[in-house]
Amino acid sequence: MVELVIRGDRVVTPQGDGPADVAVAGGRIVAVAAPGSLPVPEGARLVDATGKIVMPGGIDPHVHCLWHLPNPDGTAGLTQGPNRVSRAALHGGTTTMIDFVRWTHGNTVEGAIEKRRADWTADGCHCDYAFHVMVEGDLPPDLPAQLGEAIRGGWPTVKIFTTDITPSRRGRMVDFGDIWEVFKVLAAARGLGVIHAEDNDIVMHMYAKLIREGRVGFENMAEVHNTLSEDLSFRRVIRLAEHVPGTALYMMHVSAANGVRAIREARARGLPIYGETLHQYLLYSSEDYRRPNGQIYHTYPSLKSKADQEELWAGTRDGSIGSVATDEICCSLAVKVQGKRIDDTTGGNAGVEPRLAVIYTETVGKRGYSLRHFVDLVSTNAAKVMGLYPRKGAIAPGSDADIAILDPALRRTVRAEALHETDYSPWEGREVAAWPCMTILRGRVVVEDGRFLGGATPGGEWLPRRIPAEILEARPL
Repeated sequence: MVELVIRGDRVVTPQGDGPADVAVAGGRIVAVAAPGSLPVPEGARLVDATGKIVMPGGIDPHVHCLWHLPNPDGTAGLTQGPNRVSRAALHGGTTTMIDFVRWTHGNTVEGAIEKRRADWTADGCHCDYAFHVMVEGDLPPDLPAQLGEAIRGGWPTVKIFTTDITPSRRGRMVDFGDIWEVFKVLAAARGLGVIHAEDNDIVMHMYAKLIREGRVGFENMAEVHNTLSEDLSFRRVIRLAEHVPGTALYMMHVSAANGVRAIREARARGLPIYGETLHQYLLYSSEDYRRPNGQIYHTYPSLKSKADQEELWAGTRDGSIGSVATDEICCSLAVKVQGKRIDDTTGGNAGVEPRLAVIYTETVGKRGYSLRHFVDLVSTNAAKVMGLYPRKGAIAPGSDADIAILDPALRRTVRAEALHETDYSPWEGREVAAWPCMTILRGRVVVEDGRFLGGATPGGEWLPRRIPAEILEARPL
């Protein structure tokens, strides 16, 4: 029985956008039809979305909840958990997040998964979620087989670092021999590699050089995590994947023009290589490090130049960059700015709530992107690449009724005190051209007119996934 009908004049479906009625029953979309053609049964709710944008709920494929970060007093700490972050996500129109299971030495992949799920269950998540499996360091010989089991069990994405990131994180990088073995498993089990790609030799050389020269301020970060590092590492990783037929890769947080070009060239050769950037890379540059509390704009690798920004935008237009994520780290301002040096600055950003509004403003509002293109960048492409489509990322019969309604009448200036994450925002003072007035998760209105209606008991569900053949075979998104 239909419980909800949304009637709008700008409904974004896989075919484009235009007037439509959307009927919801049992948590799923059961019909998309001409406006006014669907009856509203007695007891069902009619939502009039005239003048607004009805779109699939956002999908953020790159968040970190309950992540280890030191406190300003030197004690061990954790970032905010899924309970807080998922509420903020829903307020901002995002209905699905993908976080990480961190495998560490002395544990099994299965054990790491069980612990991560237990931690998330204890904290509670209000939106739907999935996890990448993250491996690090010198991989034991039996680990690739464990990864194969995880991939076949609904955990098909494996994160790999090609750098230790900072000198204090020795042991994070996976060497290329072990990456080669993981790629063989990905190809055989039909998984997807999600890659943090930087050249460790270049990065560590630049740390040593700048420390030796006394140029240790975080404002020099772009010299350490530089464009050469991204160029060398992207091309080496992609070349390795070419030598293991069937290997598909998702290059995380692309920050430099070199990375965009490497992905573009690989895709032109028919390789299943996909690119993600972050909204701060698109809209902030290394010059912003010199602003007051400039650490708030940083995540690893680093902000780059305005020329790199332009190439990132070009990548969003030609498909080299298919998704815009956040690299969400929800911590206090005191934690975010406690590091002052190139080797101790806190990464990540509190950005999951304003993401849809910021990217709508910058794509549709300022650059003339279509609504369909905008939705691809913040929802549909991530759903497709990560094995969630068409359950997620689509307004179509059979899909989950995950829907965000953006209202262009809700133009506003982003203020941290009006958000639901933490006590600062890297988007403070930014004007946005729309804001969600309603978020629906599996047919249930969870946010309406700024009020959280999800209830005290978190209702988010874990999403098992499979990477589809069209992604593994590099068919167009």
